[in-house]
Formats: sequence, structure tokens, C-alpha cells
Amino acid sequence: MRKPAAAKPAKKKPAKVKAKAAEPAMDVAVGRRIRDLRRVRQFSLETVAARSDLSIGFLSQIERGLSSPSLRVLATLADVLGVGIAALFGASPSADGTSDQVVTRGLQRPELKLWRTGVSKQLLSPASADNKLNLFLVHLEPGGSTGDELYTHDGEEAGLVLEGEMMLTVDSQTWSLKTGDSFRFASRRPHRFSNPAQDAKAVVLWVNCVTGAG
Repeated sequence: MRKPAAAKPAKKKPAKVKAKAAEPAMDVAVGRRIRDLRRVRQFSLETVAARSDLSIGFLSQIERGLSSPSLRVLATLADVLGVGIAALFGASPSADGTSDQVVTRGLQRPELKLWRTGVSKQLLSPASADNKLNLFLVHLEPGGSTGDELYTHDGEEAGLVLEGEMMLTVDSQTWSLKTGDSFRFASRRPHRFSNPAQDAKAVVLWVNCVTGAG
């Protein structure tokens, strides 16, 4: 008597890869924010291009959400638009940029996610285009970086490493900052930062004080 043939295991269907829809949506939101700020200030694309040393075509792509700008580019555009980088996310700009908000709830933090570079910034202070002092929680994914090129912008900044490790370069000097280490420097000094770890995230409490914007 023949034994019944063993049932063949059902073939597993290939898992569907989820599209990262939120990332392009973030580019669209940031682009719209830059465009709105430009229009409030009545700047043409040509004016912003001339003052930022960026091409009109690239600026147009950013405003339409077709390009994901680096932190260096966003800092440059914030300077040209006369705002701190915090003004590039959060509430839509008003004509006078004022806000009387005092508290930001934990679940209401606006976030600027630079997904191509592994850097994201959560705004902890109330969003307003006229704010001079802004508090951020910066997340650096493993290998995340602002890029190889040093950049500058208006103001001062300081921070405290809450988790992981961060490499900070200011001018020609580089430091390795670990949990509990802190820093402060003038933002007009060329700088960059990165997470050198390949398997751990870094979290930094970051303060930006804008001195010339507004």
C-alpha cells in the first residue's frame, strides 16, 4: 500500500515593498513652505537664486517638491529669506510672522526630515517665522551626515548629545562628541556634523539662536 504523497508547502508570496510615500511628501511640504516665505517677502526666483548662488532651475525643483535639499542648502535659503531654519517647517507664515504660542506638546512637534542624508530635526519650540531662539531634537541615523562640504549661516548654536556619538567639525578642527558632551559655536564659522556609527542612532538636543534674521 502506497503512502500518501506529502503535501507540498505552499509557496510564499513575495512581500510587497512599501513605497516611502512620506518622504517625497516631506519634500513637497518643505518646498511649499519655502515658496510661501519667498512670496510673503515678494522675492522672485531670480532674486533668491542670485542671493543664494543656486540655480533658478534647482530652486524651482525644491519649491515643487521634486528635489530633496540638504541642510546646507536649507540653511542658505533661510538666510536669504531672513528667517531661522525653524521657519521652514511648522505653521504657514503670516504677513508679520508673529505667534503668541508658548507651549509645544510632545505629539505636536513639527519635523523636518532630510531623508536622503539621514538627518531629521524636530522643532521643540513654538513655530514662528520671527523666532530668534529655537530648540530642536536632532536625530542622526547610522552614517547620517550634513555632507562633506562645510556650510555657514546666521546666528549661534549649541547642543548636548543625548544618545550615541556625533562628529562635529568647525573650521579645520573635528571633535568626537559622545553622550553627555556639549558644544557651542558661532554659525558663521564653517561647520558640518555626522554620525560615524553604522549601527546606532545619535540624538542631540540642539539650540539655534538667529541674530540677523527678521
